Amino acid sequence: MIGIEQQRDWAQQLVAASATELTAVQPVWMSAARAAAVQTLSTLPLLDRKQEAWRYTRIDALLEHRFLPATAAPAVPTTILNSCLLPAFDASRLVFANGRFMSWMSNLHDLPAGVQLCSLREALTTNPEQLATWFGQAVQQPGHVFTALNTALVNDGVYLHIENGVELEQPIEVIYINQCADAPLLLQPRCLIILEPAAKATLIERFISPDESLYFHNNLSEIVLGAGAALSHYRMQDESRSAYHLGSLYLSQQRDSHYHGTSLAFGGRWARTEYNTCFRQEGAECVLNGLYTVGDQQLNDVHLDVRHSVPGCTSREQFKGVLYGKGRAVFDGRILVEKQAQRSDAVLTNDNLVLSRDAEIDTKPQLEIHADDVRCSHGTTVGRLDPQQLFYLRSRGIDALTARNMLCLGFAGEVLDTIDVPVLRELADSRLVAMLGDATVAAE
Repeated sequence: MIGIEQQRDWAQQLVAASATELTAVQPVWMSAARAAAVQTLSTLPLLDRKQEAWRYTRIDALLEHRFLPATAAPAVPTTILNSCLLPAFDASRLVFANGRFMSWMSNLHDLPAGVQLCSLREALTTNPEQLATWFGQAVQQPGHVFTALNTALVNDGVYLHIENGVELEQPIEVIYINQCADAPLLLQPRCLIILEPAAKATLIERFISPDESLYFHNNLSEIVLGAGAALSHYRMQDESRSAYHLGSLYLSQQRDSHYHGTSLAFGGRWARTEYNTCFRQEGAECVLNGLYTVGDQQLNDVHLDVRHSVPGCTSREQFKGVLYGKGRAVFDGRILVEKQAQRSDAVLTNDNLVLSRDAEIDTKPQLEIHADDVRCSHGTTVGRLDPQQLFYLRSRGIDALTARNMLCLGFAGEVLDTIDVPVLRELADSRLVAMLGDATVAAE
């Protein structure tokens, strides 16, 4: 087990390696935020199994690597970008390579009035005071070393600001292409998504690697929804099977706002997704859906912290996992209903389909309720394919592999059906089918 001094030394070396490059983007308030984050790195507690949020997820293998901060975008061939694009999909698009904005690959034309969409680095240069209003609002306290590290070293990412009442009909797509030819890199873009009252948008994020590069993608998103705002948010993590991926999302919701998020996780050697949701005013709704697959030498961890701190809010969390080979998954979801949050309505479920004897799932859905006028439930299941269902399909002339794939697709269907973008749904279906093909090879 790596101790606290080794963890702090690992983080401080990354800060020191980035000091010169970061001076190019340094408004006064950003300098203060960085300095506070660096100070926090020296005081945060050890991440180990004594912390409930990290009880089932070790970080020793990650900290054994000496990652270098990415200081420049790689030369990504056009053929790689074209292979990553969704077919016949019209969207405003930002493309990042190794965490750096690639303007020539992006498409930011024809945005309506009231929408500001650009790289975070550009916003820091052209409109730093507006950015200062929102930066760090959702992340009020860094939960662990990786959150503080993102703040200390942030230098690029996404900035989206939609003004009052503006409804963005065209989706926004953000593509992260990660590829490290030489040394393993630390990549940590930051997304700041602001929807003013009654604004509406659809955001798609895809995390892609064209090869088996080793890197650590420490992605952090702050999402602030004003009164009556609505955001549909899709995230597909399909990174290198050698990569480490941490996606931290901090969501702040005002009165009657609606957040519908669907998270798909297929790649990564070590992958963790964190949702931190806080209701600020009454009537807000948060719906989180997720599908994760894990195979040999893969770990996927989903961590939820949904806080009902005001009355009359609704949350729905549904996550499903498909495990095969020697894959391992962790689901740690908590819904906290504080004393003053009367009339809260919350449902949390986690279902897992295990396709091999060597796969492992640690699942822990939790309800912590301090109010007495609530409607809350939670549950989890872990099981194998139903032999009777397989027999029924085989008796109708369907071969064993096709029958198994049909049942797995049916199991995942509840989550995949929440994707309202047809081409993204088709891509998710194809990735799940490809995963099932890997599961077949692993079983042979």
